[in-house]
Amino acid sequence: AAANGLDVIVTDHHLSDEVRGNPPAVAVVNPNQPDCEYPDKHLAGVGVAFKLAHALLLEIGREDLMPSFLKIAAIGTIADIMNLTGENRSIVALGLRDIPSTRNYGLKALMEVSDCSSEMTSTHIGFRIAPRINAAGRMDVARHVVELFETDSFSEARRIAEMLDKRNRERQQMQQQITEIALTQASETAGDGFVVVAGEGWHRGVIGLAASRIAERLHRPTVVLSIENGTAHGSGRSIPGFHLVNALDSCSDLLEQYGGHAAAAGMKISSESISLLRERLCGYAGETITEDMLEPELLIDARVSAETMTLHLHKEVSSLEPFGAGNRKPIFATSGLRLRFEPTVMKEKHLKLYLESGQGQRFEAVWWDGVNKGKGRTLLPGKSIEIAYTADVNTWQGSSRLQLVVEDIKEDN
Repeated sequence: AAANGLDVIVTDHHLSDEVRGNPPAVAVVNPNQPDCEYPDKHLAGVGVAFKLAHALLLEIGREDLMPSFLKIAAIGTIADIMNLTGENRSIVALGLRDIPSTRNYGLKALMEVSDCSSEMTSTHIGFRIAPRINAAGRMDVARHVVELFETDSFSEARRIAEMLDKRNRERQQMQQQITEIALTQASETAGDGFVVVAGEGWHRGVIGLAASRIAERLHRPTVVLSIENGTAHGSGRSIPGFHLVNALDSCSDLLEQYGGHAAAAGMKISSESISLLRERLCGYAGETITEDMLEPELLIDARVSAETMTLHLHKEVSSLEPFGAGNRKPIFATSGLRLRFEPTVMKEKHLKLYLESGQGQRFEAVWWDGVNKGKGRTLLPGKSIEIAYTADVNTWQGSSRLQLVVEDIKEDN
């Protein structure tokens, strides 16, 4: 760009490379670069770009355009799983408020295919809107998302949104296939403290998602590698208390490239070195991971009686929105509940539960991925159970009722 006489401004939010320094740009806008005095160091990349846009619009007296940018900044901040505190919280709260009334054809069409037409919360963005946006980059080309938001034709926006929806379904299927194969591999070394699995030609766009699923399912730090032409590209996910990059530092002589942070990392390695990488990482984990760290822990915010579980409870909790990283939705626990019927299996992996308390209150609950998470549990009608859950609302044809979103289930003592 410089050779062609172009000035370049770089925006970023990652920790700077103190060895190589900043690129030779006209300006580098990054709150995490050395000597930057900007007080909020937790802005998402889209948040930094938003700040630059704000400054430029102030210069030309067009600050009135900022609400339009806030919508995209809110979506990006949630999709990047940034802590919803400080400025991030303000950006997301203000952006979510205006999204339902957007005039952007692309966002309208994306909301329609995602079944998000009336209200918008961080959950809608994180589990419906963002996956369809991300699927473009994982499965195809990210340019389609730019075309979606720039088109001035709703029919074209609808076509692109439906294509993104299709790509997301393909991504889900591919992710599930790779995860199942990887879990089979991982089960052979389930006793080890670190899971390293690899496969020839696995789609690199979904190995990070597969690593997240395996780390969550087995509660072990996990690396998933895709091998192609003798080289493996990997993505890793950790568990609370275990610093993933420190683990990779212990194997740096084996890795051609690597980087990341405590919870997630990426790497490049020769396929011939994968076995040694597994051995070294398991050895490092054996020296640093305690037995307590390998036991999954669920933090309960409050124990709630069945009588208290009402739509009013959900309304009170909703006043604490937006929820997300750094401000998770409160988790409640209620005991003395019984299943009225056998759980209903939805889409071969989720469970719908019909519950009743000893005082006669009845509730419906959903357990996402409950078929896998509930393995080994006895969910029989009439058995007294305690559930940990978040409060949600299910609206159908204008009628709203409380819905419990299950985090875990155990038999009552």
